[in-house]
Amino acid sequence: MDVRIGVVQSPKEIEVELPEGTDADKVAAQIEAAVGSDSGILWLTDRRGRRVGVPSERIAYVELNAGSDERRVGFGAAVR
Repeated sequence: MDVRIGVVQSPKEIEVELPEGTDADKVAAQIEAAVGSDSGILWLTDRRGRRVGVPSERIAYVELNAGSDERRVGFGAAVR
């Protein structure tokens, strides 16, 4: 599962690739809890075991992508 986090006043996004089999509903609940608190930090652990923390007041948006088995890479990736 891929998580893309937009940060306030920054043109860049934070992208975190979570381990396969991660429960999307559980991640969504974790995000809602962090964003709902005034001084919370959203902590996510990626596939390699690295922890990423984003202060909740800096989060502009979060995009969850359960992903598919089909990964499009390179110039020849067809748009369907």
